[in-house]
Amino acid sequence: MDLAAEDHTHLWHPFTQQRGWVEEEPLVIERGEGTDLIDVDGRRYIDGVSSLWCNVHGHRHPRLDSAVRDQLDRVAHSTMLGLSHPPAIELARRLVEISPPGLSRVFYSDSGSTAVEIALKMAFQFWQQGDAAARGRTRFVSLRDSYHGDTVGSVSLGGIDLFHSLYQPLLFDALHAEPGDAADLERILSAHGEEFAAVVVEPLVQGAAGMLVHPPGYLSAVRELCDRYGTLLICDEVATGFGRTGRMFACEHEDVAPDFMCLAKGLTGGYLPLAATLTTERIYAGFLGDFEELRTFFHGHTYTGNPLACAAALATLDVFEEERTLEHVAVLETVLAEALEPVAGLGAVAEVRRRGLMTGIELDGFPLAARMGHQVTLEARRRGAIVRPLGDVVILMPPLAITVAELRRLVDIVYAAIATVTAESELAVAA
Repeated sequence: MDLAAEDHTHLWHPFTQQRGWVEEEPLVIERGEGTDLIDVDGRRYIDGVSSLWCNVHGHRHPRLDSAVRDQLDRVAHSTMLGLSHPPAIELARRLVEISPPGLSRVFYSDSGSTAVEIALKMAFQFWQQGDAAARGRTRFVSLRDSYHGDTVGSVSLGGIDLFHSLYQPLLFDALHAEPGDAADLERILSAHGEEFAAVVVEPLVQGAAGMLVHPPGYLSAVRELCDRYGTLLICDEVATGFGRTGRMFACEHEDVAPDFMCLAKGLTGGYLPLAATLTTERIYAGFLGDFEELRTFFHGHTYTGNPLACAAALATLDVFEEERTLEHVAVLETVLAEALEPVAGLGAVAEVRRRGLMTGIELDGFPLAARMGHQVTLEARRRGAIVRPLGDVVILMPPLAITVAELRRLVDIVYAAIATVTAESELAVAA
C-alpha cells in the first residue's frame, strides 16, 4: 500500500491546511521506543513535543504496557453511567491525594477540551442552583491569548483570534483579562464581579500562545482576587500538569488551590485518551438533592473513565514515584537553560520563553507566507527530531524521561535548523 497516497486521498489532519499538506511527503510513524519515534522506513526521530505534549515516560514503557495488557485480560470498557470499576475508583483516590488541598471529587471525560467544558458547566449550574443573587453569576473571565480546547464552550473562553474568532456567532461572550496583569483582572472583577461564575486560567504558562510565561506571584494574585469577589477559579492544567513545569501541577509553585482543576494529556503518560475535572466538596454538595429537584449534573461521555485508560494513568503515577521523575526534571531544567543560551543568541530569534521543560523559541521578522516555523520543523526532521511550531514560535516539550544527552542533542538540532533555514531565507531575499 502507498501510505502517502492513501493519506492524501482520505485523511483530513487537525490544524493543517490540507492544500499544503498534499504537496509534501507525509512522515508516517510506525512505532516508538523510549523518547524516539520511528517511521515506516526505520528512521528514528527524537519526540521533541511529546506527541503533542502528552507523552511523559517515553514510548513502549514496560510498566505502562503491562498495565494496559493486564487490564485487557479483565475488561476493555464498561460504562460509568450506573456502574463503577476498580481502576476508576483507585485513580480518583490517587488524583485527590496528589492534587492541591480541597480538591476531593473527580469527574472523568476524554480530552482537555471536555475537561474544561465540564468545569464550565459545573460552575454555571452550581450558581444557578443557589439563591437569587447567585443565579446572576452567568459570565466567565479568561485571559487574552488563552486556549482551552476546541469544543464550543472551551472556544468561547479562548482568546486567540486565529483559532477562535471565526466561530464567534456560535459562542457565549467571555471577557478577557491581560495575561500576567493582576490589576487588569481586578478592574474587570470590580466592575462586574457579581456577574461572574468563574475565572479560567492556564496557570503559569499559556501554551498555545507560544509558551507565554506569567510573572511570579500572578497566579496567587488571581486566587486572592477570586476570593475577594466571590467567584470560582478554574485552573486548566491540561498542558502544565504532570511535571511539565517542574512540579506535578503548576498550581503548586504558588500554593494555589483552585475550585476546579482540569487534567488530560500526561494523565495516561500519552497512552490513551482520558481527562479529569477535579473539584471541591462545596461544589459537589451544591448538586445534591432529591431526584425531583433536578440538581443532577446531566453530563457524560460514552468512554468516561475507560478502564484501559485508567489503568495506564495509575501506572503513570507509579512510574513518577518509582523513577523519581520530578527529580530528573529538576536536572533537565538546568541542562535545558544552559543549552538554550546559544539559541537565544541567534539573530533570527526574538525571545526564548521557558518554564520547566515547556519552551517557546520565537522567530523574528519573517512574513506569514514564509512559514518560517514550519520550515524549521522540516529541517529539524531531516536532522532527526520532531518539533512543531505555533506560527513562528518553535515549541520544545520533550518527554520527561528524556536523557541529558538526548535533550542536548534535541536543542542542538533545533539550533542548527533555525540557523540553516533563516540563513537560506536571507540568501533568497538578497538574491
